[in-house]
Amino acid sequence: MFNSFGNIFRLTSFGESHGKGIGGVIDGFPAGIKIDEAFVQAELNRRKPGQSALTTPRKEADRVEFLSGIFDGKSTGCPIGFIVWNENQHSADYDNLKEVYRPSHADYTYMTKYGIRDHRGGGRSSARETISRVVAGALAKLALNQLGISITAYTSQVGAVKLTENYDAYDLSLTESNPVRCPDPEKAAEMEALIAQVKAEGDTIGGVITCVIKGCPIGLGQPVFGKLHAALGSAMLSINAAKAFEYGDGFKGLKMKGSEQNDIFYNNAGRIETHTNHSGGIQGGISNGQDIYFRVAFKPVATVLMEQHTVNIDGRDTTLKARGRHDPCVLPRAVPIVEAMAAMTILDYYLIDRTTQL
Repeated sequence: MFNSFGNIFRLTSFGESHGKGIGGVIDGFPAGIKIDEAFVQAELNRRKPGQSALTTPRKEADRVEFLSGIFDGKSTGCPIGFIVWNENQHSADYDNLKEVYRPSHADYTYMTKYGIRDHRGGGRSSARETISRVVAGALAKLALNQLGISITAYTSQVGAVKLTENYDAYDLSLTESNPVRCPDPEKAAEMEALIAQVKAEGDTIGGVITCVIKGCPIGLGQPVFGKLHAALGSAMLSINAAKAFEYGDGFKGLKMKGSEQNDIFYNNAGRIETHTNHSGGIQGGISNGQDIYFRVAFKPVATVLMEQHTVNIDGRDTTLKARGRHDPCVLPRAVPIVEAMAAMTILDYYLIDRTTQL
């Protein structure tokens, strides 16, 4: 069950970084949705390695092959099975990791819990597992598009270089115009230079991705233990290297008084809206019809191409210098993953809302 995500819209994923492939089965997807396979592939292309000098040079086509659940270009309501074959594994690059624990990786916890681990690229803990999420998220986006719901994420910070304005101050259509996926061209150039510098040093760096959901209907989310923001937080923190989640004003709101942060209601031609959106589109765990926005912090990639101290499987001191092909910063490739997890969560909660209404 812990390889599955969702309640009604449900993804079960399988596969490892250096296995034969990565795939999944999606259950609960509505019937009759037009499946644009070119769009799904384009979303995968945004995630795949080797797309710029800022990402791992691993070369993978990452072509998705649908196995079931689609007929005449539309979803049938039956489980949608898919697979993406691995084609460019360099498993020998990881032979020196068989008997050592890499700092800040899942090696030690996996070995202690299961008594066995796949040292080739991390196996199931590899970020390559997120392929299945992007495929499922792309399908969720296609369904949400019919409801007028759009989801856009972008890189808002790399290291100390960050955007200082709220999301509505930027032209988000510029996000895909640079390899960092930042809507501010000037800041994007600074971020790109910083990542290149860190990469040249054999090191890595983290940052923040901001996501905006527009057109979400009022009423998604359940009281107490089914809160929408809690579901989004859980989805985001399931992504590799994600370390923190905040929505609305988040921690910034701590500097404000309640009278300053309260979102005042008003009647806008018969529709109740708020003058401000400090709440991030969610109040009481339920969407209020305003834009939902949140931020996800990602740590620096744990694999650094420099010598580090560690211990081996016997607990003896040793040193390790990683080999292989790795991202110096996960942010550019994590943008479509954040969007995918948000899309799956919103579609799932939309379907839950339909089942709980009289």
